[in-house]
Amino acid sequence: MKRVIAAVLCLLLALTVFSGCGIKKPSNARVKIITTIYPVYEWVKNIADDADGVEVSLLLDKGVDLHSFQPTAENIVDISDCDVFIYVGGESDKWVDDVLKEKKNKDMLSVNLMDELGEAAKEEENVEGMEPGDEEDGDEKEYDEHIWLSLKNASKLCKCISDKLSEKDSDNKDKYEKNAKEYIEKLGLLDRKYAQTCSSAKHDTLIFADRFPFRYMTDDYKLKYYAAFKGCSAESEASLNTLVFLAEKLDSSGLHSLIILDGSEKKIVKGVIDAAKTKDVEILTLNSMQSSIGDDDTYLSIMEDNLSVLQKALN
Repeated sequence: MKRVIAAVLCLLLALTVFSGCGIKKPSNARVKIITTIYPVYEWVKNIADDADGVEVSLLLDKGVDLHSFQPTAENIVDISDCDVFIYVGGESDKWVDDVLKEKKNKDMLSVNLMDELGEAAKEEENVEGMEPGDEEDGDEKEYDEHIWLSLKNASKLCKCISDKLSEKDSDNKDKYEKNAKEYIEKLGLLDRKYAQTCSSAKHDTLIFADRFPFRYMTDDYKLKYYAAFKGCSAESEASLNTLVFLAEKLDSSGLHSLIILDGSEKKIVKGVIDAAKTKDVEILTLNSMQSSIGDDDTYLSIMEDNLSVLQKALN
């Protein structure tokens, strides 16, 4: 991978010199920031709002899944030349290490958000009834990458991003700090709404007839859950045992809803309903911000929508 990246950089940098065809025009921004995924882009865009000479770019197009992304040649060149690169840092970002070793801008600041979370980063877990998945690397810890689905994480990471940008670009320090404070206040307000909704709900359990990327969120508000797969599972077919287990939990819990993710094919949820005695079931969708983001959506608006879904699911 390292040799491929080095070769790509040499080739594209040469093309930049000898031909403008197919190569993006160079940015005039004084500070170029690249983020990998949409939620982080949203955070940084708000923190850097009105900052002089700052350009914030999103690497993964909306709807591109973090788990299956591989950088293009153009992506590699853009990252190599940027001033600040902010990425999640989980298993799906293993490609980043090789890219950063070949970076053109030796003064680049790279920010690994899972490293910044430190001990708050959580391992993926297999709960009762969940498909075991591939356990070949059983001795190696696998951390849950979906850190953006916790408002508490978002507040902590926005403060970290503000501090890092202030160090890198002291000219805009006051704007970064002011913007971050205002945005973190909005995150805190929504976090309190989540806490109130969950603490006053009729139920404290969610059933996911799908993957489960919401561990950070459920831990934040002391919710229990059952699911077909872990959040980063590559599996798409659930066994009959799993379908029956989830159906029995639905029947015994008093719940009348099953949760799926944005972009779900709904095969599993249909199988669970077929196996359940309870037929008055509402299928609810929580947005993990991995495949379904509208043009008018923001991180906060999606999390507000998710709160409305939670309210239905828990009552």
